[in-house]
Amino acid sequence: MNYKKLVKEIREKLIITQEELAALLGVSFASINRWETGKHEPTTKIKRKIVELCKANNIDLEEKE
Repeated sequence: MNYKKLVKEIREKLIITQEELAALLGVSFASINRWETGKHEPTTKIKRKIVELCKANNIDLEEKE
């Protein structure tokens, strides 16, 4: 899964900032920024939280290319 695109899509659909998404997921702003720029990927624990957040907000988890 392309977390770079998924994280940005989550923020756009929820109309929140990187800081706000970081607070929702319990991570730092820097982590969100690194994921969106493609420098790093979330840990498995955070990936599960992202999936839960997507399901709770009806965000499509189809493969992001």
